[in-house]
Parts: sequence; structure tokens; C-alpha cells
Amino acid sequence: MSTSQPTATQWFYEDKGQKKGPVSEEAITQLIRASTISHGTPVWKQGFPEWLPVENTDLRPHLDTAGPPPLSGAHINNTLVWILAFAPLIGGFLEWGLAELIHKGNEFAIKNAVNNGKYWFLTLGLNIALSLADEKLLTKAGHNTSKFKGWVWIVPVYLYQRAKATRQNLAYFIVWILCFAANLASFV
Repeated sequence: MSTSQPTATQWFYEDKGQKKGPVSEEAITQLIRASTISHGTPVWKQGFPEWLPVENTDLRPHLDTAGPPPLSGAHINNTLVWILAFAPLIGGFLEWGLAELIHKGNEFAIKNAVNNGKYWFLTLGLNIALSLADEKLLTKAGHNTSKFKGWVWIVPVYLYQRAKATRQNLAYFIVWILCFAANLASFV
């Protein structure tokens, strides 16, 4: 005589683009309490047709005890991210400005310094500083940025991840790509 015992629900979750699990329901609720899993994190268990945001599952009550959901993109001040979108052009102007200060009117030396990328670090530093500042802004808005924190060093990837996390369109990502291309074209 065989007794079939109900098996405990096994959950899977996404973490940094990787499938994690299976974990028990108790373990997944602990991950929610630890903010490893938060609003928007895709989860799956047997019987689901596809991966679902954790807030659209029966785990939602555990999220509600973890605090309110993060602010949506419409409620976050996006001024900083739009400045970041134009940072490749702004950085290019800063590079020209520094070259003019250093080479004091010597047009050949100024153009040579900029075209040879002598002051590239200004644009890079501006992009990274703005990305880090914006990432802190998202954290204050309640977003778990640990999933894409390392990407702030690669600005277009950060902008893409940010748009996805805040459920916004990719406009500032596209603007950054266009400004980067325009900045590169200015060297030709």
C-alpha cells in the first residue's frame, strides 16, 4: 500500500539574470524578508504558465509585510537620468573646455588633444558619477538596485536596467546611445 504524501511547494526565483531554486516556501519568504526578493522579482512554481512578478502570486502577503512597493518611474525625479542621457555630449564639451584652458588658444593643440582622447577621463567620470548618484536616488525610491549595481560602470547597460526596473520606456537609454555616437562622430 502506497501512501502519497503531498510534496511541499518548491519555488524558483530570478537573481541577477539567473534561475535560483528550488527553495521551499519558508525559504522564499525568508528571502523576501531579507529583500533578496522584492517587488518585480520573477518567481515560478509548478502550475504557473510562466514566470510571474512575486507580487502577482500567493507570496504577495509576505511582500506587504516587507514594506510598500518601490515608487514607479512616473513618481521618481528623472532629472538626473536625463542629464546622464546627455552625458556623452556634456563630457565632450568638458573635454574641449579643459583642452582650451590648458592649451590657451592654440587651436592645433586643442583639437589634437581632444581628438587623441587626452581628456577622455572627464566623460567617463561624469557618466559614472551620474550613474552612481542616480542609483542612490532609485534606492531612496525603494528599488532594490543590487540586481544591477555593478552595471553602473557600463552606463548603457545601467540605463537599460533602470528603465526595466522602473517600468519606463527606453528613451533615456536611446538618447545616451545617440549622444555617444554623436560624440564619436565628432572625432572623425
